[in-house]
Amino acid sequence: MTTALARALNPKTIAVIGGGAWCTSVIEQARKFGFEGEIWPVHPKATDVAGESAYPTLESLPDVPDMAFVGINRHATIEAVRILSAMGTGGAVCFASGYTEAQAEDHSGAGLQDQLIAAAGDMPIFGPNCYGFVNGLDRVAVWPDQHGMRPVDRGVAILTQSSNIAINMTMQRRALPLAFMLTCGNQAQTHQAQIASALLDDDRITAIGVHIEGFGDLRKWEALAYKARQRGVPIIALKMGRSVHAQAATISHTASLAGQDAGAQAFLDRLGIARLDDIPSFLECLKLLHVTGRLDSNGLGTISCSGGEASLAADMAEGRDLHFPPLTDTQRTDLRAALGPMVALANPLDYHTYIWRDTQAMTRAWSAMMGPEQALTMAIVDYPHTDQTDWSCATQAALNCVAQTGQPFAVTATLPELMPEDVAQRLMDGGVIPFAGLHEALSAVEAAARSAGQDSDPVVLPSTANPNVTLTEAEAKDQLAAFGVPTPKRRVMQADAACAGDMAGPFAVKGVGLAHKSDHGAVQLGVSAGDLRAVAAQIGTSEVLIEEMAAEGVAELLVGVTCDPAHGYVLTLGAGGVLTEILRDSVSLLIPSPRNVVEKALGRLACAPLLAGYRGKPAADMNAILDTVEAVQAYVIANATHVSEVEINPLICGPKGAVAVDALIRKVRT
Repeated sequence: MTTALARALNPKTIAVIGGGAWCTSVIEQARKFGFEGEIWPVHPKATDVAGESAYPTLESLPDVPDMAFVGINRHATIEAVRILSAMGTGGAVCFASGYTEAQAEDHSGAGLQDQLIAAAGDMPIFGPNCYGFVNGLDRVAVWPDQHGMRPVDRGVAILTQSSNIAINMTMQRRALPLAFMLTCGNQAQTHQAQIASALLDDDRITAIGVHIEGFGDLRKWEALAYKARQRGVPIIALKMGRSVHAQAATISHTASLAGQDAGAQAFLDRLGIARLDDIPSFLECLKLLHVTGRLDSNGLGTISCSGGEASLAADMAEGRDLHFPPLTDTQRTDLRAALGPMVALANPLDYHTYIWRDTQAMTRAWSAMMGPEQALTMAIVDYPHTDQTDWSCATQAALNCVAQTGQPFAVTATLPELMPEDVAQRLMDGGVIPFAGLHEALSAVEAAARSAGQDSDPVVLPSTANPNVTLTEAEAKDQLAAFGVPTPKRRVMQADAACAGDMAGPFAVKGVGLAHKSDHGAVQLGVSAGDLRAVAAQIGTSEVLIEEMAAEGVAELLVGVTCDPAHGYVLTLGAGGVLTEILRDSVSLLIPSPRNVVEKALGRLACAPLLAGYRGKPAADMNAILDTVEAVQAYVIANATHVSEVEINPLICGPKGAVAVDALIRKVRT
C-alpha cells in the first residue's frame, strides 16, 4: 500500500474537526469499533466532544494526525484542508457536500472543488461528499453514522461512490466478512481505482468490490486491473448506467446498437472485472470469491432433494453463461452406490429424501456429485425459521465434502431469508459458500467464472473535439480504403452525366449527401450501363455515386465505431444490412482490440453460423473480415483526435473476401 494511503487508512491518530452531531458520532463509532489510538476533536469553544478532550485549533493539536474527519461547512473545509496538508497530515475525509455534485443547483460548486484540490496538495482526501471508511482489519472507523461491520482477520473490501449504499451494505447479515468499507464521494483528488490499488497491497484482503457511477480516469482503472491480475485478487463491479437514453448527436446504426452502456461494459470486460446488476448478487459473489477465488470454468453441478428445485435451478440458469456438465461414468457409479436404484441420475440431481438425516450417506452422495468438469457444486437447502434441528445433517455433509475433497462447494437457499446467519457463518468457517438466494447464487457463479482479462494495449482515449462534418460515402470509402478496407470500384458524377466509364456492371447508383439513403429511395441496385443516366436522374440528388456491384456474400456485417466520451472508442460488430436496428445482433469492444479477441467476439453473434457456413453454404473468408476490422481500427487510431463515428454497413462477406459497400465517417474537418 502506498505510504500516504497506508497511513490514512490505518491511522493511529484521528483529528475530528467540527462539533456537530456528525462529528460526535465519528468519535463514538470509532471507540465503539475498538479504535485504541488518539482522537483529537477540534472545536473553537468546546472543552470536550464525546468524552475526548478538545483543541481550539488545528495548530494546537499535540501532534500531526494520521487522518482527519472534516465535518464543517464546504467553505470552511477548504481552509481546514489547507492547514492539514501543510501540517503533513496523512489524509482527510471531506464530509461536506455542495461541490461538483451540486452544480445543477449551485454553479459555484465546481470552483469550490477546484479550490479544495489545490488546498489538499499531495495529501490524500476522500470525497468531498462522502462518509469516510470503516477498516474491519485494524478496528478503525472514520465514519459519522451507524454501521453493521465487525472486526475480521481477513475479508473483502468494498468501495462505493454512494455513502447510503455503503451503509446498507455494512448491514448485510450474510456472513460476508467485510474487511473494508470505503466511500469515495466525488473523487475530487483521490480516485476510487487508486484506493483499490492501495488495498491490493494488503494480503488480508481476498477480493474487492467496486460500486461505480462513472469511471473517470481510464488509465487508473487499467493500472488497477493489471495489478489485480498480478496479485491474483479478483475485482467485481456494481456498475450503474444500463438504462438507455436518446443519442441525438449520433446518426449511424452503430450508435443506436451500441447504446449508452456498451462502452462501460466493454471496458469492464477488457479489464476482467465481472459485473453484477444488483446488491444482493454483488455481495454473494464477493462471498464466493472470498472462499474460493475465481472459478476455473462455468461448469456447475446442483443437488437437491426435490425435483421442483432441480428444475428451478435448471430453468433459472437458462440464458446465463453457465453449463451443467453431464455426469461421468465414475460419478454415476459412485452416486448409484450412495443413492440406490430408485434415483434417476442427472445434473441437476434430485436425490430425493431417502438418505436425509444420514450425514455419512449424504456426504457420500454429495461428494460423488463433485465431478471434474464442475467448477462448483451446490446443494440446495432451505433452512426453516421455525426449527432447524433436522437440517444439521445437511450442514455437516457440506462441511464434510469440502474437508474430504478440497473442492469448491456451496449450500444454497432458494430464498435469501432461508439461510440463517449462524448457519452461514458455520459453513463459511468450514470453507463452504453459503449462498442466500438461488438467483443471487447463479449470478455469483456466472460472474466468478468470467475471465480475469489479459494484459492489452491501453484503450484509445476519446476525442474531445466536436464533429462538424459527415463525409460523403465516397469520401469515407476513400479514407478507409487508404488504410486497407476493401471497397468497390466507384466514381462520383453529375447525375445528368452518369456513365460507366471503365467500370464493369451491374452497378449500384446512390444519391450523394444523404445519411440514410435507402430511407429516401436514393439507392438503386443492379443497374445496367445503358440505364445509368435514366436511373441517376430519378435518384433526386445533383450528384450520384456509381460503383460496381459486389458479389453476393454469405452474410452481411456491420463494422462501426463510436466515440464514447467516458470510455474511449467503442467498436461494434453486428448483423448488417437494412435490418440492423431490428435484429439488434451486436457485440462491442474497445479500440484497440487484438485479432483473436475480435474473432472471438464475432463468434458470439447470433449470425455467426452464417459466417461459419450454414446449411451447406460456404463459410465466409474470416481472414478478410478480420483484416477489415483491423483496418478500421487503424484508421480510428490514426485519426483519434478528430473522428467521432465510423461505420461500414454492410460489409459483404463472401467465401473469397469481404467488401465494404456502404460507409460513413463523422469527424472534425481538418
